[in-house]
Amino acid sequence: MKIAAYYSHLNGYEYLKVHKPKLWKEIIGAIKAVDAEGCKTKISREVRTKDKLLYSPVAMNKCMDDELAKLGWKEERTSYWVTADAKLIRRTLNLAPKEQKAEIEAAGQQAYLSYNQTDFVKDRVAIEVQFGKYAFVAYDLFVKHMAFYVGDKIDVGIEVLPMKALQSQMSSGVGYYEGELYNLIREGRGVPAVPLVLIGVTA
Repeated sequence: MKIAAYYSHLNGYEYLKVHKPKLWKEIIGAIKAVDAEGCKTKISREVRTKDKLLYSPVAMNKCMDDELAKLGWKEERTSYWVTADAKLIRRTLNLAPKEQKAEIEAAGQQAYLSYNQTDFVKDRVAIEVQFGKYAFVAYDLFVKHMAFYVGDKIDVGIEVLPMKALQSQMSSGVGYYEGELYNLIREGRGVPAVPLVLIGVTA
């Protein structure tokens, strides 16, 4: 695969180029190492593409996972405590997990442990490779990357997506770069409040 386009939100790309150039090179290398044609293994059962050979999102995701794992990128979780009281959540949001729990319980509320998991984190950079349904992209951008950023686990989040040209040769419902770029820009310059790099790939 290759990178066809990228978008820097809140200077995410610029941060990588200045502070983490080695990681940016690793990401480019991992993407280039994926043999997209070798992942063209899915026989379509959908009406619009019946019996056509399509790129398999599962196979492509697995190849990217393997390449990043070779370079030492690992899954990580960030945990936090939640409650039903909005004011209390605002007050505890930026505290360490232990302090969140203590503060919630001290206020007489029930504290519930929650977490977010991301597939690849290395040296305070997170990567989500998203060849799945489009709803997952919004969750990655507005929940996962944000949770890791607020939890002081990362400085930048990266989202890898197929370009429309590639997505059109995959199953229906897969998110694609151009559509998610529109959604991101529509939210305004400061939303979400986490530096991001959106990467669009082609075969």
